[in-house]
Amino acid sequence: MESMESSSVPPGFRFHPTDEELVGYYLRKKIASQKIDLDVIRDIDLYRIEPWDLQERCRIGYEEQNEWYFFSHKDKKYPTGTRTNRATMAGFWKATGRDKAVYDKARLIGMRKTLVFYKGRAPNGQKTDWIMHEYRLESDENGPPQASSLYYRSHLY
Repeated sequence: MESMESSSVPPGFRFHPTDEELVGYYLRKKIASQKIDLDVIRDIDLYRIEPWDLQERCRIGYEEQNEWYFFSHKDKKYPTGTRTNRATMAGFWKATGRDKAVYDKARLIGMRKTLVFYKGRAPNGQKTDWIMHEYRLESDENGPPQASSLYYRSHLY
């Protein structure tokens, strides 16, 4: 994977998009295979990387960060099922709380799911301080099916 240094941003650059911007601009364009004006969000395979390795893989610029943004494809637990596989070699991401709606003005455009990383295997995993927000588009019932790409943001608290 190439380092973030090859994707330079100007000194002082800060990337702090809102939920609406993440879903309505970045995720929508990614799923539609459209060009994103400032290409600073990495594509990673979330299931082959541990949360503590995100810092180097998803760094934007050179300043210290506690949020990392990335795209990852949704991995299914079973080939014919709908359940999502969120396991890594060291642990798993577990959904917590209710999904939060993301609106563009009054129109529902997506959902945000909060996940916590647990070391080990379910149901005996050990909870960590790693928290991730998974974003998905809400598609029209008559529209085309949504691509398997999802947008994630990870925090270390």
